[in-house]
Amino acid sequence: MEIGAYSHKGRVREMNEDAYYIASKDLNLFIVADGMGGHNAGEVASNVAIQSIKDFMEKNKEVILKNDKEICTVLKNATTYANVDIFKKAQQNRECEGMGTTLTVALVASKIYVAHVGDSRAYLIRKNNISQITQDHSLVAELVRNGSITENEAKIHPQRNMITRALGTDEDINIDLYTLDVEKEDIIVLCTDGLTNLIEVEEIKDTLIDCKNIQVACEHLVALANERGGYDNITVIAIKN
Repeated sequence: MEIGAYSHKGRVREMNEDAYYIASKDLNLFIVADGMGGHNAGEVASNVAIQSIKDFMEKNKEVILKNDKEICTVLKNATTYANVDIFKKAQQNRECEGMGTTLTVALVASKIYVAHVGDSRAYLIRKNNISQITQDHSLVAELVRNGSITENEAKIHPQRNMITRALGTDEDINIDLYTLDVEKEDIIVLCTDGLTNLIEVEEIKDTLIDCKNIQVACEHLVALANERGGYDNITVIAIKN
C-alpha cells in the first residue's frame, strides 16, 4: 500500500481548519475533516473529530480485525461518538458555539468501508476511471440532484459553500455508510472542498495515475489549487492498494 497526504491553509485563510489522519500500524484508517465556526472553532471541531474517531477505532481494533462484518457498525458508532463529543464541547465553550466539521473516513480491509458527513469527498480510481463514492451534503448538491441547476451552475452558485449536514452541529446525526470491493491498483482519494472546488475530477485522476510517487502527486494537486486561487484550506489523502 502506497500512501500520500498533504494539507495547506491556502492563499486566503489565516489558518488551516482542515485536519487529517493517516493509518496506524494495525488499522488502515484514513480521515479528512473540514472544520467550520468562529473564533478558530473550526480547527477545534475538525481536530476533535479526528481524535474521537481515532480513539474509538483503536479501542475497537480487535473487533474490526476479527470480524469484517462489524466494521460498518463500528464506523457508525465512532462517528456518532465524535458527533456527540463535538456537540458537547460546543455547548460547554461559548467561543465554540455552533462549530462543526465535515468528516470522511475510509477503512481499507478486505473491502473499502467509508463513513461520511458533509461535503468533503471520497473517490475511487480504478482502471483509468474515477467515481465519487460519497454524496455531498450541500445545498447545491441537492439542487443538482433534483434537477433545479446543472453541475456547471453549481460551481458558480452564490451558496455553493452552504452544507446541509455537518458533524457536531446537532445532538443527532445522519451518517452515510458505503462498502465497496477493493482491487489491486485501486486508488482511494479523500479530500476537502478546497481541492474539488478548484480541480476537476479528471485532473485528480490523471495526476494520481500519471505521477509515479503518490506523495508528490498529492503535493502537486494542492499546489495547483493554490495556483488557481487557494480560496479555502486544501487537504488530500491518496491510498494506492
